[in-house]
Amino acid sequence: MKAIVYTEYGPPDVLQLTEVEKPTPKANEVLVRIYATSVTKYDCWMRSFTASTRFLALLFGMNFGLIRPKKPILGTELAGEIEAVGKDVTLFRKGDQVFGYPGMSMGAYAEYICLPEDGVLAIKPANMTIEEAAAIQQGALTALFFLRKGDIQSGQKVLVFGASGGVGLFAVQLAKYFGAEVTGVCSTTKLELVKSMGADKVIDYTKEDFTKRGETYDIIFDTVGKSPFSGSKRSLKKEGFYLFATYRLPRLFQILWLKLTSSKKAISPLLKETTEDLIFLRELIEAGKLKAVIDRSYPLEQAVEAHAYVETGQKKGQVVITLEHDNKT
Repeated sequence: MKAIVYTEYGPPDVLQLTEVEKPTPKANEVLVRIYATSVTKYDCWMRSFTASTRFLALLFGMNFGLIRPKKPILGTELAGEIEAVGKDVTLFRKGDQVFGYPGMSMGAYAEYICLPEDGVLAIKPANMTIEEAAAIQQGALTALFFLRKGDIQSGQKVLVFGASGGVGLFAVQLAKYFGAEVTGVCSTTKLELVKSMGADKVIDYTKEDFTKRGETYDIIFDTVGKSPFSGSKRSLKKEGFYLFATYRLPRLFQILWLKLTSSKKAISPLLKETTEDLIFLRELIEAGKLKAVIDRSYPLEQAVEAHAYVETGQKKGQVVITLEHDNKT
């Protein structure tokens, strides 16, 4: 089968299209024919082995390889079709249209992948295209996890910093679903997109520092790790939550200090994604409460170009990689 493989860390051109062995499902696994996957910042961090990813690798027991990648096929989210099932599988059948989240196991930049039936995998939303269904999982699961950890309640004021990103767009939509008043912070060219996702207010961070407005929030959700921390702390209500969805060591120490010295609360990125949460997201999608925004789509053969585009920081929504198969539905 075709796959995008990288055997060394570096810029996008370390990604190579090659032939690898097609996997065979174990008794409790399904074989998914992948029709679409995505390029997330996480994929780019893993490929380039940036400082934040080194910390992540250390945090998870040197799992990804210090010298060269231990997991040579990237890709954390996918949509496709069940091609075969192991003998003990009961939850899925051949031909099921599914979307799933391999997460840190990765492997979605390939024509096929084997996943455990009890993994983060579910039937695809009926009202989504395959491409859209491949651009939901990481961002929406992350946003849902943090907002729940922040005990989001109807009527609260929530600020999402990085509101136009892979997590931010879903954070805005989910916060609105939970009944919050939402302020989105992003750059000039992305203000209209964030408004269209339901934000009640938008702030252009290139022109204004939200922490100097004098407003306070029940939740400040920093999805990109770039909010001014001291100002954010001042802008939180007394029992407010500061949610930080990325891995930056200095900020994690600041969060720990905030927890020790204040009634204000902080949640840092130790996520747990579940099938139940993925099904919950599917229900929201089918009810018209949540949607994906596709900025660009690239064929598998142009994975290098897709990664390069994501690293420009100019994307509006998700970047998708598509894989051609016969009899695609």
